[in-house]
Amino acid sequence: MTKPKNTTVKKVVLAYSGGLDTSAIVPWLKDNYDCEVIAFVADVGQGAEELEGVEEKALKSGASSCYVVDLKDEFVNDVITPAMQAGVLYEGEYLMGTALARPIIAKAQVELAVKLGADAVAHGCTGKGNDQVRFESTVAALAPELLIIAPWREWDMHSREDLLNYLASKNVATTASLTKIYSRDANLWHISHEGGELEDPWHGPSEQVWTMTVSPEQAPDTAEYVTLGFESGVLVSVNSEQLSPVAALESLNAMGAKHGVGRIDIVENRLVGMKSRGCYETPGGTIWYTALRGLEQLVLDRASLRFRQELGVKLADVLYDGQWFTPVRAAMMAGVQSLATIMTGEVRLKLYKGTASIEGRKSPFSLYSEAFATFEADDVYNQKDAAGFIRLFSLPSRIRALTQGA
Repeated sequence: MTKPKNTTVKKVVLAYSGGLDTSAIVPWLKDNYDCEVIAFVADVGQGAEELEGVEEKALKSGASSCYVVDLKDEFVNDVITPAMQAGVLYEGEYLMGTALARPIIAKAQVELAVKLGADAVAHGCTGKGNDQVRFESTVAALAPELLIIAPWREWDMHSREDLLNYLASKNVATTASLTKIYSRDANLWHISHEGGELEDPWHGPSEQVWTMTVSPEQAPDTAEYVTLGFESGVLVSVNSEQLSPVAALESLNAMGAKHGVGRIDIVENRLVGMKSRGCYETPGGTIWYTALRGLEQLVLDRASLRFRQELGVKLADVLYDGQWFTPVRAAMMAGVQSLATIMTGEVRLKLYKGTASIEGRKSPFSLYSEAFATFEADDVYNQKDAAGFIRLFSLPSRIRALTQGA
């Protein structure tokens, strides 16, 4: 969606972080589109350090105004919670902290643009990544009349040095430097790390990569136990204390980080076709995910569990690809939430040296019956019944052997 410089665009809402890229985008938009630039900052739990002074920074970069919107509750309640009910795990490992945040951020950006009567929205995503697809798919679904400006696909700058030189030419101050090693993205759910030594998949991550969790080797030598309470698949308590999902996640993040829980190092398949290597820290999310999987083992029958697992795999691709505002996502979520109505109960986990393992689980909807499962004498199960079941279950094999030979 590129356009000539003699555009009629008068007002643009930019997804702004205060980092090097978006700091350069503000004056670049004014230079190349001769438009008013409004900075939009999404608070998805990235932390006070990243948000401190962001409004002042945006204004000094040339923005006419800056809106900081608190999206933490919406992020956890409307996206993370149903995603965990679905058991989404991209390529078997990644809890998708970046992918899950993008639809909420883009939706709020679009809503602000419509409210302010903007002609366009802009973002700082590169042409190599997944986020450009996530942002622009959301805009297409919610406000297709808005023009999308993606500077990384238009300008002739190619490096951090180019951006720093451009900012210097515009007298825009920045704390960024050429010595930055890693590209990071943080929110309440996780923090991601790319670049530097991680661009060589043979090179293991050094400890300077990790910023949220302690190494398992340095974690406490004593295990910590935590009990999570769920109602219809929604996290409602930690250690019997009733908490909002946001407060519960913050508590789990602190516990998990202390014990080195939630680190992964993966090479993933990006939507745009290339592979990328990233390290992710999702301490609270790993505990939450593990607990829900333990609870569903107790309450879902085999067919229901298999269906939930299949939906989880397919939905992970849909969400990774930024297709939140689509009929297929809504249909999948409806199926997941139907199954989640009986996912009520408590799960006790042991946190120790980088692991979160299930120690106990209980639910009023439990399908586990000690009376049936016991190896001791019982009065509810006639073992002779198994003979007829096996004979019928194996009947196709028996017929095949009789008609075609063994």
